[in-house]
Amino acid sequence: MENGGRVAAIAVQLVALMLLAAAVVFVLPPPSALLGGARLTGGGILLQGRRHREHFVRGVPDEHQKASRAPARPQPAAERVSVTPIEDGLARSRAAIRRAARGETPTAAGAESARRSSKDAGGGDAFVPRGAIYRNAPAFHRSYLEMEKKFKIWTYREGEPPLAHLGPSADIYSMEGQFMEEMEDPRNPFAAAHPGEAHAFLLPVSVCNLVHYVYALNTTAYLAPLRRHLADYVDVVAHKHPYWNRSRGADHVIVSCHDWAPLVSKANGELYGNAIRVLCNANTSEGFNPRKDATLPEVNLADGVLRRPTFGLPPENRTTLSFFAGGMHGHIRKALLGHWLGKKDPDMDVHEYLPAGQDYHALMARARFCLCPSGFEVASPRVVESVFAGCVPVIISEGYPPPFSDVLDWSKMSVAVPAARIPELKDILSRVSERRYRVLRYRVLQAQRHFVLHRPARRFDMIHMVLHSIWLRRLNVRLPY
Repeated sequence: MENGGRVAAIAVQLVALMLLAAAVVFVLPPPSALLGGARLTGGGILLQGRRHREHFVRGVPDEHQKASRAPARPQPAAERVSVTPIEDGLARSRAAIRRAARGETPTAAGAESARRSSKDAGGGDAFVPRGAIYRNAPAFHRSYLEMEKKFKIWTYREGEPPLAHLGPSADIYSMEGQFMEEMEDPRNPFAAAHPGEAHAFLLPVSVCNLVHYVYALNTTAYLAPLRRHLADYVDVVAHKHPYWNRSRGADHVIVSCHDWAPLVSKANGELYGNAIRVLCNANTSEGFNPRKDATLPEVNLADGVLRRPTFGLPPENRTTLSFFAGGMHGHIRKALLGHWLGKKDPDMDVHEYLPAGQDYHALMARARFCLCPSGFEVASPRVVESVFAGCVPVIISEGYPPPFSDVLDWSKMSVAVPAARIPELKDILSRVSERRYRVLRYRVLQAQRHFVLHRPARRFDMIHMVLHSIWLRRLNVRLPY
């Protein structure tokens, strides 16, 4: 357990370093690599002493495809789509973000664009990201403005509810349905009016609803029918439209919060290996690739009501060192509850199930640190719940890039503890000085606006931050047409 924990901790640190390197300029230079038989032009640049390249389209190694891959086919003349203006616009956005990352003064056109974006912001919100919680605040701000100005996503019309165009908007998987509904809202400024103007294409298939309506209990090949439905959907849009085949899925997006989504996405090799998968279960040990995939925050809307964050109690009134309540799901929670449950330590308020009459969120609001261990899978809604309660998150996970790690530096507003050091939790948290704790909590409060759900979505809120994660990954690949 000790050796495994050390390896996991090193792996998490490597993931964080990779995200940091990408976030310095947000976008990576074009590779001299083959993509579907066409050579991309351009060379790499050095980031922190290492040469990074954009990812290129690939298949899934050693993956037996039970579902058919959509065959490449020449498109009739009427279907051929020229996206040169789109790629040219993305190139200009990359250049603007690089300039901002280097601290260069915006061009006159760029300054005017920023002024117009602030003026046109919904509700007069002229927020400008600043502070240590951002890896590179000027680059993030410029990237966000470029996204507001240009980014369009086309949602395929194929499919019928409940398997498509509808997802859960309440419970622990609520982000899947909330995002899907937002993208199909006619008020959404990021929704493309027609596919020819789109930078990315959303596959509106709900893995949660596939599991709910298609999954058969106690069957041996339990994933096969789910994969078959998803593969069929990809085949339909690939045969009906030119967009999948021209990029081999690299500009397509699937969003899901179900634990099985990474496995179901193996239905099609190009979907798994090339598409942008936005997943709650963002486990790097199970094929999640932070270079092209994005972490979806897990939010437990038990009653479907969208709430606002709170500051909770001030630091001097937070009398509990740490708090956790949750079932014994997975080996990390088993270790946590096995060591701390029943110790009756007033500093370590750890429960499997809360006694009747106790308020979960009130207990979070009076704790200094809120423990966020993985369950059966790596994601935990407690990360967002901690931020909402003004409680410093203690992330206990293996191979999990927290949400929005491209732009948010979680080391500045949370504490990461390897699973192997769970017995040392009290000592680790007690050694955090009062000054350091207050700084961490202040930064948690700064980050709250990025974890609020609004409908319709608002600037810099959770849905727009998810869109920005997709935008960055679309910037990170150039397509040869």
